Amino acid sequence: MSGKADGYHAALASGTRRLILDALTASPIPLDAQSLAAEVGLHVTTARFHLDQLERASLVRRQTGVHQRRGRPSVLYTPAGEPRDDVARAALIGVLVGALSDRSDGPRASADAGRRWADDINPSGRDRTAVTELLERLGFEPEPDQDTIRLRACPFRDAARAHPEIVCSVHRGLLERVVQNSDGSSDLDVGLIPFVEPGLCLVTLTSRGDPALSVGGHT
Repeated sequence: MSGKADGYHAALASGTRRLILDALTASPIPLDAQSLAAEVGLHVTTARFHLDQLERASLVRRQTGVHQRRGRPSVLYTPAGEPRDDVARAALIGVLVGALSDRSDGPRASADAGRRWADDINPSGRDRTAVTELLERLGFEPEPDQDTIRLRACPFRDAARAHPEIVCSVHRGLLERVVQNSDGSSDLDVGLIPFVEPGLCLVTLTSRGDPALSVGGHT
């Protein structure tokens, strides 16, 4: 999966960003950050942060408002694509996941796909911190909590609910490759616990040789 696709899915993994995008899509006119913040109930600074993320993912466009008074002209935002694009992507993901689920080697093939995804991403390191940073980068919204990292967002949540054996295998393969050293060895064992709550999944990373040390995160 390309870096552009990663950014797209990471942006849409956030419920707040989806709300902002929905508000822009529903509006007949471009909106500024202040108006969007009021629409979705956010502080304007928070709204600007999420708008920046959506713009980087090419999901919104910014334009300069008409300059009618002294001072800097306002910055307005519009959705960059048609809403049906999201529906088409979700449908395609569903079809691909469904096709893999019909194969006897579906989970294994999915894990291999996750490992190839990790190779494309080129993570910053092989430790727990690198895993957390990667999950944040991909839009899983990791929440460190002592020996676990809770993940409350997933770019593929709907597909994961329908076929967890496929989607979660992709994520497991991704994380297994992330913690691998250049010689193929790993200092961490990866475990995955999907949907421990309706909106929560956990990944455990246990230090080999020291079962007492562990950390968790995602579906």
